Amino acid sequence: MTRRLAEVAKYVGVSEATVSRVLNGKPGISEATRTAVLTALDVLGYERPTKLRGERARLVGLVLPELGNPIFPAFAEVVADALARRAFTPVLCTRTTHGVSEGDYVDMLLEQHVSGVIFAGGNYAQAAAEHEHYHRLADRGLPAVLVNAAIEGVKFPRVSTDDIHAVEQAYAHLVALGHEKIGLIVGPEDHMPSMRKLAGFTPKAADPELYEHTIFSLEGGHAAGSRLLAKGATGLICASDVLALGAIRAARRLNKSVPGDVSVVGYDDSSFMTCTDPPLTTIRQPIEAMGQAVVALLVSAIAGNPVPTDELLFEPELVVRGSTGPAPSA
Repeated sequence: MTRRLAEVAKYVGVSEATVSRVLNGKPGISEATRTAVLTALDVLGYERPTKLRGERARLVGLVLPELGNPIFPAFAEVVADALARRAFTPVLCTRTTHGVSEGDYVDMLLEQHVSGVIFAGGNYAQAAAEHEHYHRLADRGLPAVLVNAAIEGVKFPRVSTDDIHAVEQAYAHLVALGHEKIGLIVGPEDHMPSMRKLAGFTPKAADPELYEHTIFSLEGGHAAGSRLLAKGATGLICASDVLALGAIRAARRLNKSVPGDVSVVGYDDSSFMTCTDPPLTTIRQPIEAMGQAVVALLVSAIAGNPVPTDELLFEPELVVRGSTGPAPSA
């Protein structure tokens, strides 16, 4: 008990006597201090006193895929700042290929009495993935918000970039540069954002079959890019900046220059895309506005307000840099 008092007091920056008063429900403690002490108990892994366990901690789970794609750390930074300004503490949960699953993280977050959960790049975006943990959250009435497109049946608020319009912008840019053989690189076939990007590509494409599904990685972009270049594509639209960098690598392995022989458009406008060689033309996701909207929706739901489950669509922005140029024959 003494060790717990000392650790919590040090974490919060108050006296052990103050912590003791909170744990014993004594009066004379400000609400801010009381909340900080209870949150510290949760963060440090201590159980709350029985009479306090019915209250939720001011913790919010932030469940992300692996952090290799720079867009996810950037999004986490926006969300963490917005949560902190509302006196919530984010609990970062990063999924890995052979590590803790999204469902396992949900179980851990429930044990920590979190107030809500934010998911980005989660299982909800793929039809063949596990979805039972979302239903567990819904059954418990725990607020959650999803970032980007989700399959049918997952009834949480969604905040998304308009994938269809994003591809239309990229396609129009390449057409304006004289490209006719334009290919698209997207994620797995059951991945909802990729399906939407394909839906934006097919009606406009001169060759609507000039697309490739792959995994979201440099290697995936390299492999898919190689296949499309072998089919004669001179312009490539990619579903992420990481895929675009893989496609540029594929072009160079084939002794093609970018943008002299091949133009490449990414998606995200993640950090350091101005520093690549050449700087990457890409579709910018408005992560600042999206992150703020996600937190606003979640906090409103936590407060008990009705929150619509309609999808909020945010407008993407084409950012032209050095990886696109006139078609070789133009």
